[in-house]
Amino acid sequence: MGGLGGLPQRLLARGRGSSPSSRPDWTGDSAVGLPSPARLPPVDLKTAETRARDLRRELAHHNHRYYVLDSPEVSDAEYDRLMRELQGLEAQFPALATPDSPTQRVGGEAAEKFAKVVHRAPMLSLANVFNDEEFTEFDERIRKVVGPADVTYVCEPKLDGLAITLRYENGRFLQGATRGDGTTGEDVTGNLRTVRPLPLELLPEAGMAVPPVLEVRGEVFIRKEDFKKLNEKREEEGEALFANPRNAAAGSLRQLDPKITASRPLSVSLYEIVPTEGVPAFDTHTAKLEYLQKLGLPVNHHERAQGLEGVRAAYQAALKGRHALKFEVDGMVVKVDSEDQRRRLGQVSKSPRWAVAYKFPPEEESTRVEAIEVQVGRTGALTPVAHLKPVKVGGVTVSRATLHNEDELRRKDVRQGDTVFVRRAGDVIPEIVSVVPNQRPAD
Repeated sequence: MGGLGGLPQRLLARGRGSSPSSRPDWTGDSAVGLPSPARLPPVDLKTAETRARDLRRELAHHNHRYYVLDSPEVSDAEYDRLMRELQGLEAQFPALATPDSPTQRVGGEAAEKFAKVVHRAPMLSLANVFNDEEFTEFDERIRKVVGPADVTYVCEPKLDGLAITLRYENGRFLQGATRGDGTTGEDVTGNLRTVRPLPLELLPEAGMAVPPVLEVRGEVFIRKEDFKKLNEKREEEGEALFANPRNAAAGSLRQLDPKITASRPLSVSLYEIVPTEGVPAFDTHTAKLEYLQKLGLPVNHHERAQGLEGVRAAYQAALKGRHALKFEVDGMVVKVDSEDQRRRLGQVSKSPRWAVAYKFPPEEESTRVEAIEVQVGRTGALTPVAHLKPVKVGGVTVSRATLHNEDELRRKDVRQGDTVFVRRAGDVIPEIVSVVPNQRPAD
């Protein structure tokens, strides 16, 4: 099997017209934010209940096809017609507006603060390796415990987002929280309900039982194209630009007002199951991911790699193909596939011994600041912008870089004539990483 650079077409960067964000945005400033409800002939409650249930299932199916499988079966106009019909039924019979209804994704009332959630199992972070030598040492430590034979690993793209945990009960999304300190996180259930790629109800394959309780771990992130559109909109409105997709995703999910979260193009990908009674036991991590997919949940692209050489090949392919992906990655996660070997390896205080983040080398280049100007937005917001001697970064010529705001300009102490390191934040916006002080021209 090829490396992560040879991903399925649905994971590659898409044109503006086919992005999920091209579906109509129902998160405007109106009271509900949805299209006007369809005018329906009078129906009795029993008929309305049956039709509303069918509509919720049909819309959930189309959401799954659109956001998870990237293979829509109906036009946006037909989807909108179904949504309007459901909204019309809920307007006639408000009791039908269940928490898992697609019409509720616009967000509820703002909260004063987030409640705390104690995780059932710690949300660990990953140790990093930065080169082949360090990964070889990791592989050697693994084989000292599990035996000298080649280890079967699973390789996944390392998404640059915000870690979350989700809880489903009887197939319905009940609660979601951030990682926090790994032991206690913040309850962001209301905000996560507005994330369209996240199913509010599981969609198992035919004949598959839904576990009474399912707890999964994953990542909230923003795709490159959606990040670009989000910042373009903010620039038009004179608002400060987000520095990178990760900051945008984290800031969007941790809004006290869910309606703000609903207006942001968040995506989600899941990669782990917390052992819970009623959930099958799995021999491999690969089997867990396949189980999540069969429940209709969005899952990381993943592939097995056999031993050290297999991981090396996957890493090189992922490094080569990183710019073709439609989301930002800063490395490749490598995990032992065998659940038995994982149990034998265990964990240290904050990270598992059976997985690492194999980081990509940073794509930064040095250049010179030729001028600094301050741009004024429509709302009066001031944004300093550095004009640079053109330089290629990640295959793109960069001649301007944002400094975000006055505080950032002062913190980095960027001056005209400075030699600076530049990178493309989120593979989209060029930014100045640091100044080379010993190359600063004399005043």
